[in-house]
Formats: sequence, structure tokens, C-alpha cells
Amino acid sequence: MGLLESVFHPSELVSIVKFFSHATPKPQEYARPTLFTCYDFLEQTSRSFASVIKELDDELRDAVCIFYLVLRGLDTIEDDMSIPNSKKLPLLRSFHEIIYLRGWNFTENDSEEKDRLLLVQFDTVIEEFLTLKEEYQDVIKDITQRMGNGMADFCDKRVSSTDDYNLYCHYVAGLVGIGLSKLFAASGLEDSSFGDMDELSNSMGLFLQKTNIIRDFYEDLLDGRTFWPKDIYGQYVQDLGDLPKPENKDKALACLNHMCLDALSHVTDSLDYMSRIRNQTIFNFCAIPQVMAVATIAEVFNNYNVFSRNVKIRKGLAIRLIYEANSMENVRSIFQEFMYKFVLKNNAKDPNYIKISQTYGKVLQYCETNSQLKAAVMKHNPMTDYIRYAAIMIFIALVYQYCQSRKENESI
Repeated sequence: MGLLESVFHPSELVSIVKFFSHATPKPQEYARPTLFTCYDFLEQTSRSFASVIKELDDELRDAVCIFYLVLRGLDTIEDDMSIPNSKKLPLLRSFHEIIYLRGWNFTENDSEEKDRLLLVQFDTVIEEFLTLKEEYQDVIKDITQRMGNGMADFCDKRVSSTDDYNLYCHYVAGLVGIGLSKLFAASGLEDSSFGDMDELSNSMGLFLQKTNIIRDFYEDLLDGRTFWPKDIYGQYVQDLGDLPKPENKDKALACLNHMCLDALSHVTDSLDYMSRIRNQTIFNFCAIPQVMAVATIAEVFNNYNVFSRNVKIRKGLAIRLIYEANSMENVRSIFQEFMYKFVLKNNAKDPNYIKISQTYGKVLQYCETNSQLKAAVMKHNPMTDYIRYAAIMIFIALVYQYCQSRKENESI
């Protein structure tokens, strides 16, 4: 369906027209052939990230590009199941030293590994890494070392508890957020306090990673990988592979919603972090993935299709969000919009119904106390209606649980 799905969404159609009528930017000039190759790899590995990275200020753009490619190279080694642990673990734990070795490359990835070529020509990334300011190199080295050791620790370890889950997400995504914040501070484009904003930076990464893990459930299950913690899914089924079975539909949805509830615990931290950004290009760089994540979490919540295919938001919606996520006021409005869609799907019979409603109310309260929305936005999404709806939902849930408990007591 693609863009045709947006036919019945006028606001998306407007964004699509803007997107296709937007003048093609002039090709960027690169100081060195190796830098050109790095940006070419950036396009190949992630077109969406490439577009927002290229929009960053000159001072920061190359450092973030190289940071991304170094971590992508690390991830390509970790993700390749054909590499035996006897070789993989030493590579992961020493990758922060490898990035200083001119001429180093790696040719032992499986031929089907999609980012294999990046490691085959990794010497070009190293050359560009070594041209960066020492402050940038130090940040990239530190994060690479911490992430590599974390990945190695999880090579033989299953994600069992929510503590494991949070730690794994910290290693593969939270550290990216922490590293980016330190690069922002080192660049001088943001306040030096960003270098010490680890908790909020970690939450930014965790919200994105957890949303992806929820969305990619079916794909990961087919690949024999499991990231949903057992102390969550174990409350509903014995084995993760039991969730897609038709007879477990209600349990599967309850488990899915529990996972979504966990991901939403990071939303107010993400909003808090973005409210502190002052540079426009950095704000766009951070905000676009976050609004995509909140739209995705609203799409997958209580959506049984998660257990049979990869659920994604409409392309037209994604384009609309890219255009709108250019100010904190707009971002808060987007979060309100999709949290409202999220809570409309909340089921009073869900065991986490009240907690979900409370989380919804908490996000709305945060938005209300931290911004003064324009009258037009207020008219489109009345805050009073949101709060009234949240209060009604919580009240209904309490009445429902009270009636259920009385019925159980009477049966006894």
C-alpha cells in the first residue's frame, strides 16, 4: 500500500506533497575520498539516520557520522551468528582499540550479513576517526569500549529479568544516547551539562530500543532471538513461542500491552531531555526518532498483528512527523496525539488497565505543566478533554475491579 494508505489522512497528504516538491539538496562536498566513502556507508546502512545526520551543523556532523559507523561495525560483529564466540568476544572487547589501527579491516562476516562491506572497508572509517578532534575521539572510544564489553557479556546470556532487559537496552541503545550527549557538549553547540546528563540520555535510547524490540517480535522470533524478559512474558505464558498461538490471543495481547507500558516509562524523560536542547539541528536530530517511536508504540499497542508480522506506521505519517517535529511545542503536541490514540485502545479487562491509564495521565500532566500550547493546537487536541477522559477511564477501571472482586467473594 505504501503512500496510498495516506489518502484518507489529509494532513499526511499535505506533508507528502511538500516532500516530493522539496528541492533536491545540492550534493555535499567532502574534504577527502575516505570521508565520501564514510557517508556512502552511512546511506547504505541507514538512510533515515543518514538524512538527519547530514542536517547537523558542520562542527558536529562528521563526528556523529563516524560515531554511528563505528558502533554499526561493532554491532555487525555482534549480530553475526556465524562468528564463533572464541573470535567474536575478543573482537567486541577490543574494538575500542581497533579503531586506532590504521589499515584494519574484517573479512570474516557471513556473506549474507547486510553490513559486511562496512567491515571489509573499515580502514576508511578508521582514517576518518583519526582526523576527529581528540575530545570526539575520547567519547567514541569510551562508548565503544562500554558497548563492546556489554555486548560480549550478553553473548551467552539470555534476557530473563527486567533488570537484564534494561541493561541490554542500555548497552545497545542507552550508551548511544549518552555518547551523543557528550558529543553535543564537546561541540559547544549545547551546554556542557549535556556531558553529565546520563540518566536522561539513557532513557532516550531505551525508549527507542524497547519500541523496536516490541515491534520486531515476530521477526526476532523467526531468527531465534528473544529479547522480551521472562519475568514479563512468564506472567502470561510458559514460553515466548506460545504467544502467537491462537488459543493464547488474550494472554498475548496482555503481555504485549505490558511491554508497551514498560517502554512508556521513559517518555517523560525523553520529553525532558528534548526540552533542554537549544541548537535547532540537534533538536531535529533527536526529536524525529522520538516522535516515530511514540507513533509506533501507539500502533503496536493492543495490536495482535505484532505476533504475525512486522507492524509499521504509514509512510505518509512518517513524512508528516519529520516535517512537524521541529519545535518542542510541536513535539509535545505529537506525543499528546499518539498517547490519546494509545489510551483509546486500552481494554478495561487488561490486567494493567489502571497502570496504563495512569501512565497516560502522567504524560499529559507533564505536557500541560511544561508548555503553553497555541490556541489552535488546544482546539485540535483539547487538554481538558484528555484529562477528563483519563479520569473517566481510571474510574471505570476501579469500578470494574471492585465488581469483579465482589463477584469472586460471593462465589466463595
